[in-house]
Amino acid sequence: MTTDAVAAPAAPAPKTFLRSAFSHPLFTYRLVIAASAVLLSLGLLMVISASSVTAAAEMGDPYYFGKRQIFFAVIGVAGAWVCSLLPERWLTALSWPALLLGVVLLVLTFTPLGVEVAGNRNWLSFGPSWTQFQPSEFAKVSIIVWGATDLARRRKQLTDVRQWLVYIVATFTLIGLVVFQKDQGTAMVMAAIVILVLVGAGAPWRLLLSLGALAAAAIVALVVLQPNRMNRIIAFLHPDTDLLGRNLQPTRGIYALATGGWFGQGLGSSRQKWGLLSAAHTDYIFAIIGEELGLMGTLGVIALFAVLAYAGLRTANRSTSMFSRLVAIGVVAWFTVQAFANIAVAIRALPVLGVTLPMISYGGSGLIANLLAVGLLAGCARREPEAALALAARRRKPRVTAIVRAGA
Repeated sequence: MTTDAVAAPAAPAPKTFLRSAFSHPLFTYRLVIAASAVLLSLGLLMVISASSVTAAAEMGDPYYFGKRQIFFAVIGVAGAWVCSLLPERWLTALSWPALLLGVVLLVLTFTPLGVEVAGNRNWLSFGPSWTQFQPSEFAKVSIIVWGATDLARRRKQLTDVRQWLVYIVATFTLIGLVVFQKDQGTAMVMAAIVILVLVGAGAPWRLLLSLGALAAAAIVALVVLQPNRMNRIIAFLHPDTDLLGRNLQPTRGIYALATGGWFGQGLGSSRQKWGLLSAAHTDYIFAIIGEELGLMGTLGVIALFAVLAYAGLRTANRSTSMFSRLVAIGVVAWFTVQAFANIAVAIRALPVLGVTLPMISYGGSGLIANLLAVGLLAGCARREPEAALALAARRRKPRVTAIVRAGA
């Protein structure tokens, strides 16, 4: 007696699987969440590793900074979840209060509430150490949301150059306050966000060129007028001089990257974090990634930022709302420019700027602000026409099932 063998279902071809994944209505949303989750997880892991020696020496607990970063991450993830669910009309309604709050908080840094750290008066403290935060990080969020709201509202009048001035004056007011805090690195990132949002909104090239020339002149003037910045430029141009002073950190960062090889010394095995690289868990965490995880680890970080940028640009391209399109462009500009600046400093392609690596470097203000931006981007992805229809159908399905069961 013979039996016919039941053929096993064929596995989907790789091309078919990829085509199906890319065409899924929620693909962009899932890509934003996945890339951000991996970056956040890697960041928490590397903060624990890179800060362990400093934390043990200064705080008596090798996990001090790691535990604080996890606490900040929990707050940030909750905020991101809320931001991703907020309707567009709520975000636009909150844009003006957010902008005004950003201005007020930045102004307060020049009062006795302001705290100076490493020569920059860019922190606020309301008493206990846990109340200290950096308003400029949240100002980045406010200029993205407010800018998208303002430009979307004026979209029919943007053929007149004067209609762009409200956005430019308001955003550059915030940037000017950051400049007066002596935080030129953050000011440059904010200026890049503003200019790239203008590009996305279709600003005329003569306006963009004028702003670019003005920004370049301002940067040169600030460098020349501030000896500290000028010394950094000189140190960058002469890397073999002052190896125990201005060039100590950049040189140690290169040592860390150079000794990592292809796959690194192993997680937790960095030598430079033993008091040699003082900003190991903040500005130079990319160097520690290179030392402990090797070239593959650093390329993985760059790839994750590239995936997040792709997801953001895909969202901007597929959005029918100008507000969502400009928010997506603003978030992509923020993460891409700041990540590029941090990595370029670590590999000595740029002089020291003092900017952190988004979602990876230690810092409560930066991490929470980064995650709020991720939430805004995820919300824009959820509002893509096809994604919105898919989510609406998913919400209706349980109701239909319940009705059918009740009728049965």
